Amino acid sequence: MSQPEPTPIRRPRADQARQVADVLRHQIHDGTYDGGLPSEAELAAEFFVSRNTVREALSVLKNEGLIDRGTKVGTHVAARKFDHGLDALVGLKETFKDYGEVRNEVRAVLKLAAPPAVARKLALDPGTQVVYVERLRYLGDLPLSLDLTYLVPDIGEQVIGHDLETNDVFALIEQVSGQRLGGATFALEAVSADPHSAATLQVPDGSALLMAERLTSLDDGRPVDLEYIRMRGDRITMRGNLVRGTP
Repeated sequence: MSQPEPTPIRRPRADQARQVADVLRHQIHDGTYDGGLPSEAELAAEFFVSRNTVREALSVLKNEGLIDRGTKVGTHVAARKFDHGLDALVGLKETFKDYGEVRNEVRAVLKLAAPPAVARKLALDPGTQVVYVERLRYLGDLPLSLDLTYLVPDIGEQVIGHDLETNDVFALIEQVSGQRLGGATFALEAVSADPHSAATLQVPDGSALLMAERLTSLDDGRPVDLEYIRMRGDRITMRGNLVRGTP
């Protein structure tokens, strides 16, 4: 016995526009439209929606700063995003090596008593002195992330004896410790940019940032590096490969 056809649901245009915008956004990030987006009529035919729906979707993307539109020049990508993988433990310089030069503006290097939460995550006694490094990280002239890093004292004191402007901290940890990094726990959430972070990363107040907490350990399991990283949500896309395990 054949199944009955589902009853069509009349959907508001705004819902359809959001659906179109979501697909277009990721096609843009994948480089599909480097030469410019198709016309409204072509997009309407591709998505089986009205031109008004397409126009509304493109307006969403323009308000995000992702595309530019003009009557004579058509619709073009205004700003590209950079892929940040979630499948490997690598530093920013390694991650973006195919996009350009990553450089660091070192804003602070301090030795301070670890806050209780930091000491606990780094498996240190409360109040243990740790090394704190704050860096603003650029891809070319574009500020991408603000990294606040806490390092265990024996490794941190050696790390800060090296050039922090051109080196990833991960590479320096392996160099000074003589051990490989083993793994990390990673938590990611969206936060609104406070005025200070917004000014530092050159985005409007309240802009969406990707906020990551990453605790990295050596291959023997010892935690050595705790980072709080604010990344520009308008310029970075987090990507990974997921595998469904056996129930």
